[in-house]
Formats: sequence, C-alpha cells, structure tokens
Amino acid sequence: MSMQVFGLIGNPVGHSLSPPMHEAAYDHCGIDARYVTFEPAPEDIGTAVEGADALGITGLNVTIPFKQDVLEHVEPDELAARIGAVNTIAFTDETPRGYNTDAAGVRRSFTHHDVALADRDAVVVGAGGAGRAAAFALADAEASVHVANRTAERATELADDVPGATGGGLGTLDQVRDADVLVNATSVGMESDDTPVPRKYLHDDLAVLDAVYSPIETRLLRDAAAAGATTIDGAWMLLFQGVEAFERWTGRDAPVEAMNDALRSHLE
Repeated sequence: MSMQVFGLIGNPVGHSLSPPMHEAAYDHCGIDARYVTFEPAPEDIGTAVEGADALGITGLNVTIPFKQDVLEHVEPDELAARIGAVNTIAFTDETPRGYNTDAAGVRRSFTHHDVALADRDAVVVGAGGAGRAAAFALADAEASVHVANRTAERATELADDVPGATGGGLGTLDQVRDADVLVNATSVGMESDDTPVPRKYLHDDLAVLDAVYSPIETRLLRDAAAAGATTIDGAWMLLFQGVEAFERWTGRDAPVEAMNDALRSHLE
C-alpha cells in the first residue's frame, strides 16, 4: 500500500496545528501517511475537492472559509447537513463523504472532563460556525440550549434550527447565572485580554468550554476558575475534532494521548 495523504484545506492555513497532531497519530499507530496543508483560491474549492479525490487523497479537514462551500461537493452525513457545515471529508467511497467533527469536539471535551450534558441548561455564546456545531452537539446530548449572540437575529435563526433551543442578544447572557454549561464559540479573547461573558455571571456549578486556544488560558477561563467553575480550554475541542476525524478516516481508535501531547507541545 502506498503512503496515504491526508490534509487540511482552508485559506489561510499556515498557522494550523493539525499537521503535528495528526502525524503524531500516524507515527504512534505505524500508519504510513503524511498530513499536508492546501490553500486553494476561494472560487476553486469545488475543483480542489475533485482534484483531491482524483489524486487518491484519503481525507481532508476543512477550515475557514470553506466549511459551508464544500457542502455541495460532498455527500454530507445527517449531522453535517443539519449543522450546514462540513469540516471533514473522507474519500473512501464513490462519492466524497462530508462530516462535522466540531460537534464531537464539543461533546467529547465535556465527556473527557466528566461533565454530564443530559438535562442540563447550556448557554452558547456566538452563532457562527463554531456556535452552530456547539448548539447541535449540546442539543443532541439532551441539554437545553440558549444561544446568545451580538446580533440577536442570528441567535434566534440558529435557535430555530436546533431542537428546543432559544436565542437572544448579549443582554440574555444573564442566563449563565442559572446555567450548568457555557461554551464560548466566538473569537473574543483570542490574542487579547477580553471576555465575552461578564465575570459576575460565572459560578461554581458551571462548566466552561472556551473554543479559543490562543492564549490557552483566556480571561474567560481565568474568571471561571476564580469563580470555582470547571474549565476546559480550546485545545481540547481542537484535539477531539481531530480525534473524531482520524477515527472516521482510519476506522481505528485514535491515540488520544499522543495527539494531545503533540498538540500541546506546539501551544506552549
């Protein structure tokens, strides 16, 4: 069997931490494979997917700005179709298959930290791609979901798609006071000391997942820790979406520890 090629398609992709994480998994499992990055022009995404298929690439991750655009070039599974975004493509069948492993990234991050989601009240901040994935992940795990977003209309549009969810503007963040679970799915706090959620709403019955991983300890997570909450940094979400992608592509259990070590060594 010749060397397998996996990769990441996005624009830009230079900053990606996926190559070291996935290559650590191949090394650990003795898989002869490489993980490379591709940066097609936005208008060439369809041709890029066809080209990858024709070249025998085994799988691709998909990042900004292509997660919605690739939908029409793959056969999405039911979850990816509901979320309206694909971040993982497998080229093992006649037709390229599309998955959304961001949702699993959210769910598995909480599971790894022993946080139960069923029958819990969850607040998701942000109604973009990460917010959509988080909202569906939490609802599918039987949590009740409230989406708070700067533009209230986008929050209510997302809430309409998610079973039993509600949505509103940032003025509805006071719901965090009574929530069990909080996910920051915005970029607030990335490379800055800002937080999307006022500290006064945080408490010790809360579990907080911040999708931001640069810095690894955001102001939101520092505030949450000070309030006695359970904190889960964004590298866990990045890890577990990659773990899920690896398992989709290979049909094997991912070497979670090896992948986590490689990822965190590039974040320090």
